[in-house]
Amino acid sequence: MSPVLRTLWTEHRLLLSGFVLASAVMLFFGIRTVMFWVYWADPAHQEEPIAGWMTPGYVAQSWDVPIPVIRDALGVPPETRRETIRALADARGVPQEEIVRAIEDAIAAHRANAPASRP
Repeated sequence: MSPVLRTLWTEHRLLLSGFVLASAVMLFFGIRTVMFWVYWADPAHQEEPIAGWMTPGYVAQSWDVPIPVIRDALGVPPETRRETIRALADARGVPQEEIVRAIEDAIAAHRANAPASRP
């Protein structure tokens, strides 16, 4: 161990521990942000066909619409987290295609009333 690091550890243990912890948290969220950016920048993840495994949030991100547009179309409260389209259809006792159609109609209506944000 270097003399500087040894001195910091013996004289400022709490400060050094806090710095290491803060650096680790910053690194974690930095890597996570870059991974999300790379994922959503891939054209294969933009305007994906809507499938049962997707959540309303995923559809909103993929189709570049605000999530309240999708949630309002489905009648899903904001506090509902990570419920898939398949689970919504099963809970309502309707075919999955009906939920997908409602989402597609909401996206079309939103895009008809809002200027395009994607080139």
